[in-house]
Amino acid sequence: MENLTITRAYLTEVVYRELGLPYTECAELVNGLFDEIIASLQKGETVKISSFGSFEVRKKKARMGRNPKTKEEAVISERNAVSFYASHNLKKAINSAQE
Repeated sequence: MENLTITRAYLTEVVYRELGLPYTECAELVNGLFDEIIASLQKGETVKISSFGSFEVRKKKARMGRNPKTKEEAVISERNAVSFYASHNLKKAINSAQE
């Protein structure tokens, strides 16, 4: 199995081949999709993609952490993190591909 990294450019190329639209329009389409997902997450909304999964913003509280190099303790500030939860269909597809 080839170790391929899926990038925006790769997705743009796939859309270009499948739809036959001009490459710049395909790039705008792919970038627009990601921009919409990002905008929704910034608003705190959950993004659900049927048969794929859900992206959700989680609030992480401030906590004490430690620099592994110096062992010095430091406060890790409160922040938001994005979590992805794979759908049942995605999990099933991934597991059946390994068999």
